[in-house]
Amino acid sequence: MILPLLYGFLTGIGQCLTVGAIFFSIIQNSVANGYRAGLTVALGVVAGDAIFVTIALLGTTTIPYSGELGPIMTLVGVVFLVVMGITNLTKGTPSVAYPAARLGNYAYYFTTGFVLNAFNPFNFLSWVTIAGYIRHSLAYDTTQQTVFMIFSVLGVAATESALAVYAYKLKPYFTPRVARIFNQLTGVVFLVLALRLAWVKLYNPLMALLQ
Repeated sequence: MILPLLYGFLTGIGQCLTVGAIFFSIIQNSVANGYRAGLTVALGVVAGDAIFVTIALLGTTTIPYSGELGPIMTLVGVVFLVVMGITNLTKGTPSVAYPAARLGNYAYYFTTGFVLNAFNPFNFLSWVTIAGYIRHSLAYDTTQQTVFMIFSVLGVAATESALAVYAYKLKPYFTPRVARIFNQLTGVVFLVLALRLAWVKLYNPLMALLQ
């Protein structure tokens, strides 16, 4: 049981090593709004992963993911990334200060993390692939699969939380001018990711159908 635990935790860490929308969102919110904001974004990410893991553990026969649902999820993810990208590019010079600790703020941070994660079909398919691999290739039984996936999610939580805390420690170096440049860079990254997602998951399949 030790190996599924260890491999699961390392897999969760590996899931976080890709520099993408979630990575930049956690850093941006931690620096601009405090580490609690970054941790709340991370919590939304973990909630999305927990849902994916639960679905994957139920088996591929019960996964509610079809050819019709995939493009819809992709489109929602693309729109969300575009909105966030434009928002970051057009916002003025930030004050790099803590916002009031209101429930609405944390609901927004949580929702940001959840949506960025939940509507990314690449992430969904990666968990399904991992579930299939440990079930068929590694021949893990139900208990081992559950332990593996639980510690994978814990690995995600630990990594994203560490990213939020350490990003916050860099706050003294983020002057308003630096923060504005970072926000604009983040906006460009979001737009590029949206374009890539639309190209790979929407445009190419559509062209293949039309040919």
